Amino acid sequence: MRVGVVGLGRMGGAMLARLRQQGVAADGFDLDPARGGVARLEAVAAPLLILSLPHADAVASVLAGLLPALPAGALLVDTSTIDPLAARRFATQAAAVGVPYLDAPVSGGPAGAAAGTLTMMVGGEEAALAAARPGLAQIATRILHVGPAGAGQVAKLVNNLLVATHLAVAAEALRMGAAAGVPAEGLLAVVNAASGRSAATEVNFPRWILSGSFDSGFAAGLMRKDVRLALDLAAAVGAPLSACAAAAALWETDAVADAEDFNRLPAAILAGRAP
Repeated sequence: MRVGVVGLGRMGGAMLARLRQQGVAADGFDLDPARGGVARLEAVAAPLLILSLPHADAVASVLAGLLPALPAGALLVDTSTIDPLAARRFATQAAAVGVPYLDAPVSGGPAGAAAGTLTMMVGGEEAALAAARPGLAQIATRILHVGPAGAGQVAKLVNNLLVATHLAVAAEALRMGAAAGVPAEGLLAVVNAASGRSAATEVNFPRWILSGSFDSGFAAGLMRKDVRLALDLAAAVGAPLSACAAAAALWETDAVADAEDFNRLPAAILAGRAP
């Protein structure tokens, strides 16, 4: 199956490279010609089209130009992280021209895309996912059908709200321990062997924070966007967020610029440069 990828940033570019590495006939398109790809959006139309875009407005613009150009029987898989209500609108818009739309945000970052080990949380029709699965299996090892249109986005926002919260509270707890005389490295050895562990303590702190590499490929601005989307969703469905909202507020401080790696925020908390 030929595949098209729209949006060749760090995630989309890694997906395209992985597909080609696996022998898939794949083309890409990006508004920035420096990222390579075909010259026109319509030229990337393929039986399986993957979107990797920064926000819902970009998705809307791409759909307006691309839906009329898609071949009969095409499948549209949107890996962008956006508002679930927007995903449902896009699914309706695509269905009107006979194209199944799957909202399928991912976890695993550019490294996971390059290795083909992403986790994909999918909302939409099961039949459409079954048809798209062989192509998606080239970039994701875990493809989880969550429910109807928009459900994948709900799952992604829940996940990223937890990640943002875990990073903030882990940094606070480690800062307390360091102030009491035990270095973060020693504390993590205990936490990661006990019940306080999380991906934040097992992965982020050793790999990107304490190492000083800060090269996860996920920017602080993107995490802020996802946290804001989660807070908006909570308000829309009437779900109070006391603990998570307190952690979310830390992501709005100016201690770390949007373009910097998102792990710099918990590093700033740990170092006492953020609340």
